[in-house]
Amino acid sequence: MNLASDRVLAVFVVGVIGVLIPGLQPQLLGALASEGRLSVSALGTLATVELLAMGIAAGGAGFVLPVSRLRAIAGAALLVTGGIDLLTPLLGIGALFGARIIAGLGEGVLIWIAIGFIIRTDRPERWSGIYLAAQTLAQFALASVIGYVAAGSAVGFTALGIVTLAGLLALPRLPRAYTPLEAGHEAGGTPSARGLIALGGVVAYLAFIVAVWVYVEPLGFRHGIAAATIHIVAPLSLAMQVLGASAATLLAGRLPARATIMVVGLINLALLAIMAAPPSATAFVAATALFGFLWLFALPFQIPIMIAADQSRRAALLIGGAQLTGSSLGPLLAGLLIGDQDVIRVLWFGAFCAVMGIAAMVGAASLRAGMARSLNEAA
Repeated sequence: MNLASDRVLAVFVVGVIGVLIPGLQPQLLGALASEGRLSVSALGTLATVELLAMGIAAGGAGFVLPVSRLRAIAGAALLVTGGIDLLTPLLGIGALFGARIIAGLGEGVLIWIAIGFIIRTDRPERWSGIYLAAQTLAQFALASVIGYVAAGSAVGFTALGIVTLAGLLALPRLPRAYTPLEAGHEAGGTPSARGLIALGGVVAYLAFIVAVWVYVEPLGFRHGIAAATIHIVAPLSLAMQVLGASAATLLAGRLPARATIMVVGLINLALLAIMAAPPSATAFVAATALFGFLWLFALPFQIPIMIAADQSRRAALLIGGAQLTGSSLGPLLAGLLIGDQDVIRVLWFGAFCAVMGIAAMVGAASLRAGMARSLNEAA
């Protein structure tokens, strides 16, 4: 599908707004916790329900929403989500959960619009990389503003609401409709058993990443690091994520995917050890920054692993849903594990998920490749 540059820009503006909240959760939810409006365990649960709602909407919107009315759908999603963002600082704990679930559904619809464009292009992997870098750059910019002001949850959610409502300005340039997908691009049936194992690995890997990310600020405070230093962790990590996405765009296809995922996993385990017992505040900040770089650097390498595990590409087509599912389950399970105990437990949980995720992805892909070689030799 070919669109004029202004229409592509409008699609990306809408799609990027839909995915701002995951990069801002440590600041916004951390502020709610520091203000006494949210317990540490509830922080993980609230992060989970919003991400899960995003995943449900992003994956299920195509079954209930027509691609022939994109402007109306995007307008409604922006209005609802932006309005809830503005109201969030005024809500009590009960209403807070319901409101963020509704916001997550709206955000998921906005993501669905961006994905709908990407999968219709001739080079979806290229556009996926651009989308990844754009969303991270936007998260970094907004997180930097919020971190600079450092005035609590009210300012943070208000800024998010204003940016979301500003997305309405892109509606006149948004495509009115997408063309139907060609039959050859439709995925029928379920992935193979190896594909499902690889997808499970993606779920576990993203559970590790997002669980640790959501608890970065409480971890820093647990080590007695000054609030002024903690406030730079999120924007710095997001800046490194931009660099990681850019590096992955350049190197994906040039580095062996399985070896890259394993090396990244080993480095991440070392970073978790530093976060557990940082020799200094600088070491903690540096570890979280490198953690952010590796987060987005690793994601593009998961796609060739999915294809190696399931050459029908059905697993690869489901990778976005698997990533969102892992992103939502990670904080939930970590919150249940931590309860009112030491927040350091999230690092043990993260290490377990990282090892299991990488083993599942690499194992499924290696098994598939090994079977293919055996069949070729037999022939």
